[in-house]
Amino acid sequence: MKTAKGVTPPTPKLERGLGLLDATMIVVGSMIGSGIFLVSAESSRLVGAPGWLLAAWALAGVLTVTGALCCAELAAMMPRAGGQYVFLREGYSPAVGFLFGWSLLLVIQTGTIAAVAIAFANFVGVLAPDISANNYLIAPQRVFGKYAVSLSTQQLVAVLMILLLTATNTRGLQLGKLIQNSFTFTKTAALGALIVLGLFVGANRGSAAFTAAWWDSWANGWTPQGAQGDLALTGTLALVALLGRAMVGPLFAQSAWNNVTFTAGEVREPGRNLPRALLAGCALVVALYLLANLAYVVTLPLKGIQQAPQNRVATAAMAVIFGERGAVLMACAIIVSTFGCNNGLILAGARVYYAMARDGLFFARVATVNARRVPAVALVVQGVWASLLTLPRTVTETFNAQTQTVSVSYGNVYTQLLEYIISADLVFYALMVGAVIRLRRKLPDAPRPYRTFGYPLVPLVYIVLALLLVLDLAYLTPETSGIGYLLVLTGIPVYFLWRKRQATDTTDN
Repeated sequence: MKTAKGVTPPTPKLERGLGLLDATMIVVGSMIGSGIFLVSAESSRLVGAPGWLLAAWALAGVLTVTGALCCAELAAMMPRAGGQYVFLREGYSPAVGFLFGWSLLLVIQTGTIAAVAIAFANFVGVLAPDISANNYLIAPQRVFGKYAVSLSTQQLVAVLMILLLTATNTRGLQLGKLIQNSFTFTKTAALGALIVLGLFVGANRGSAAFTAAWWDSWANGWTPQGAQGDLALTGTLALVALLGRAMVGPLFAQSAWNNVTFTAGEVREPGRNLPRALLAGCALVVALYLLANLAYVVTLPLKGIQQAPQNRVATAAMAVIFGERGAVLMACAIIVSTFGCNNGLILAGARVYYAMARDGLFFARVATVNARRVPAVALVVQGVWASLLTLPRTVTETFNAQTQTVSVSYGNVYTQLLEYIISADLVFYALMVGAVIRLRRKLPDAPRPYRTFGYPLVPLVYIVLALLLVLDLAYLTPETSGIGYLLVLTGIPVYFLWRKRQATDTTDN
C-alpha cells in the first residue's frame, strides 16, 4: 500500500508498552498455572516420602533460580523479540536458534499451553462433573503404536479455552496485558491464601508431617517397582533415579519463566527491567511453591497427597480445612490461575515465531503484525497446534494371566504432555545457560547491563544438573521423552530445506 505521494508507509512494529510490573507479572503469571495444584500427587507417588517430595521441589527451584540468573544477563544484553531464540542464534548459530523455535512450536510452548488448558478443564470438572477425561464425545482411536487420539468433554473445554485466549490476544497488547496482570494478582493471592490456611489452620497431627517417615520411603510402604513397574534398579540408586523423574512436575510448574524474554521487544528500558523481572518473579514463585508443598504435607496424610482425586492436591487440602465448600473455592481459584497462566504463555510464545519469520526461517506471513501491532498470524498458528496437542493419549495394554485377557488403559494427557515438554525444554535451557559462557568469550567487550551473579559457578551448576536429569528421563521415560527429542530432531532437515529455499529465492530475485 502507498500513500497519496507514492511513499510506502513504514511496516508496523511491536510496541514497547510493558513496564517492570508488567514484565514481572508475565514471569509470575506464566509460572503459576496448574502445576503447583496437581503435580505433587505424582511426585509423592514416585518418591514415597514427604522429605523427598520437598527435595524434588527444592532441586527444581535451584535449576530455576540459577537459570534465571544466567538468562538475565542475556536478556539485558540482547533485548529483542524472540528472547531465548535470539540468545541461541547469537551464542551458537542460526541453526540452533531455529531448532529451539521449531521445538517451541511443536512441543515446548504449545505442549505447555495444551497441558495448562487440560488442567483448566480438569478443575472446571469440579464445578461441572460432566466435564471429565472419561466422558468421551469421540472415544479413543488407535492411530499408531502405543498412541491414540480422543475427544472428551475435558479435552473440548481445553481446546475452547486455547482458542478464546488466542482470539483475545489478537486484539492488542494492552488487552493481553490487562488480562495478564489482573489474573496474576488474583491467582498469587489465592496461592498465598492456600499457604496461610494450610500452615496455620489445616495443620493437624494426622498429616504426613506427623505420621509418615520423612526420608525413609520404604518405611511408608513405598517400593521402586510400585512407583514404576518396569524399573530394573533397586535400593538407593532407584530412589535417586525416581527423584529425578519426580522433578518433572515441579520443573513444569516452575517453567516458562523465560517467556518474558520472548516479549523483550515490547519491554521499556529492557536492560534494567528484564533482569529485575526475571529475578524477582522467579524468587517469589520458588518460595511460594516450597511453602505450598509444606502446607500440603502438614494438612494431608501421605496417602491423601498421593491419592488425591484426579491429582487435585490443592482441592483435597482445602476440603480438609473447609469441607466441600473449600474444595469448590479452591477449584475456582485454580480455574483463574490456569486461565491467567495460559494467557501469558499464548501472549509470549507467538513472539518467537514472529522473530524467526523476520529472520526468514518461517512463513513470511508470520513476520507480520496486525493493525493492533501484535503478531496475529503467529498467534493463530500457535493456537491451532496447541489445540491439536490436547488430543493424543498413550495406550497401555496389561495382560491378566488368570483370566487370559488384555485390558487397555489410556494415559493421562496432562502427565504425558509434561514428559514430552520437560526433556526437550531442559536441553535448550542448558544450551541457553551455556551461551552465557560462549558469549563472554566470543563478545567480551559487548555491553552487559547485568552480569550473572556467581559466574562461572552458577552456569556450571545449572548445566550439570540439567544434563543429569536429561539422561535420567531418557532412561526412565523413553516413550514420552523420546517423542520430545524426535520432534526436536525433525527441525534439522526442515532448517536446511528452509535455508535452501531462502537461497533460491535470493538467487531468483
